[in-house]
Amino acid sequence: MPFPGVVVEPDALTHGIQLALAPVFLLTGVAALIGAVATRLARIIDRARVIEERLESHAVHDIDKAYRELDLLRLRGRVVNICMLLLTLCAMLIGVTVMALFVGETTGLHTTRIVSISFLAGIVFFNCSLLGFFFETLLATRVLRFRRRPAG
Repeated sequence: MPFPGVVVEPDALTHGIQLALAPVFLLTGVAALIGAVATRLARIIDRARVIEERLESHAVHDIDKAYRELDLLRLRGRVVNICMLLLTLCAMLIGVTVMALFVGETTGLHTTRIVSISFLAGIVFFNCSLLGFFFETLLATRVLRFRRRPAG
């Protein structure tokens, strides 16, 4: 028995698992986005290393441009780190939601307020991280110069 004196009905246990599964699918999406954001961070770090190596070896033609790009990479790195924080908090809150749903269903404890607050806060953090991801993508495209073929 999970708690002394508490009897868990099999139907309540089954229903508790069913309720807790829905937010788990959201966790899958959060994990996928964490993977995408981590990949962006790795690319930012790799690009910064290349520029820093070129600066150290004096292989840069336009030093000001190189430092501007490093500044932009630093900003992108900060945005990505904030996204990772928001996604981590989101995942933790969804985990709290799952636990509260399961405990509430199987023990009869009133967890409605915890479930509501943790789930909504998790969704807010997820949406904020999506905005951050979009902002970082916009920053990434600022350094691109799409050249056009000369007329003629």
